[in-house]
Amino acid sequence: MSDTEQASVPVAADDKKPQVSALEADLTKYKTAADIIHGVTKKLVELAVEGAKIIDLCVEGDKLIEAGTAGVYNKAVKGVKVSKGLAFPTSVSVNNAVSHFSPLASDPQSEQVLAKNDVVKIQLGAHIDGFAAISAETIVVGATVEAPATGRRADVVKAAWHAAELAMRTIKVGNKNWSVTEAVGNISSTWGCKPVEGMLSCNQTQNVIDGKKRIILNPSEGQKRDFETVTFTEGEVYGMDVLISSGEDGKARLEESRTTIYQRDSTVTYQLKMKNSRAVFSEVQKKAGAFPFNIRSLEDEKRARMGLQEAVQHSLVKPYEVVFTPANTFVAGFHFTIALLPGGPALITHPPVWYKPELVKTEKELEDETLKATLARNLRESKKSKKKKAKADGEEAKEE
Repeated sequence: MSDTEQASVPVAADDKKPQVSALEADLTKYKTAADIIHGVTKKLVELAVEGAKIIDLCVEGDKLIEAGTAGVYNKAVKGVKVSKGLAFPTSVSVNNAVSHFSPLASDPQSEQVLAKNDVVKIQLGAHIDGFAAISAETIVVGATVEAPATGRRADVVKAAWHAAELAMRTIKVGNKNWSVTEAVGNISSTWGCKPVEGMLSCNQTQNVIDGKKRIILNPSEGQKRDFETVTFTEGEVYGMDVLISSGEDGKARLEESRTTIYQRDSTVTYQLKMKNSRAVFSEVQKKAGAFPFNIRSLEDEKRARMGLQEAVQHSLVKPYEVVFTPANTFVAGFHFTIALLPGGPALITHPPVWYKPELVKTEKELEDETLKATLARNLRESKKSKKKKAKADGEEAKEE
């Protein structure tokens, strides 16, 4: 999040014409989506003040994403319109709510407003032609350089930010998913925090944000045993979701909060029996396609809730449930999208809008010299550094 370097397009030696890989060609679409959500996030951070209604922030975020994507890629390709829009509905999750909180006007929690010192996670995503950029960051309402966040609020935000920075430097070609799990767990313990148990991050492809290559945070014993080990390879894109709790064990559970965000599972087929269910599912396919959607975006909220029941029951649609860590704990989160290009890792999404070290004052600081050196390193080596390293390796080989 502190490094947005991009790879240059390689040039073939024989004809001097740019040879563009498929991923690099798609990168423009990823970056366009990222630019849109960065602009929307800036606006939402400005609006996330004491007294602001959460539902208003969520509605405004979705509206701005739709407006942003409507203004780009309007030329049809071979007679086909380019799909674009929301890749993840805006959610605003406060304090011990982990993620995915985006209430409907009919929900009892629709009146919830932000209070001073609330730890607020803002998540949203956009896509162009199915290439999605999803981002999330955490703010503390009312915190300033003169009056920074302190105590456990500051601990958890600082832990999450450092964990995200370390994760993006660990997701590199040749490393395994468990190296990210371990790195995030280790660094968050500096501030007495734990990753939220079982949180998943996935590889992405066109129209897919929940690919089969996955990273898990703070797994249970059962999850450790059953979770597949994967190796990061060149050409992949990952959406990394770093969620850190100030609680002792990072465990979260369901509470009284209605699920509003869902996603069609394209791997499941089932013939829905009820007429209303079929109508709602058809509307979901038309409006959201492969991406998550909020019931709010459907024509009739009440009918949609009823129609989705059968689809969820038969796994045609999966819910993004709102879970909570224990009362009086806080969860901070950062989500970034990263590409593993031939020239090295490249951050697709932008650095956080709100976070600055001086906005969070903690008693503990990172002391591990190895971790500090890793965090001080650029996300990708410069050409100069690579040449220097290659020269040193060559000299070592001669000596041998």
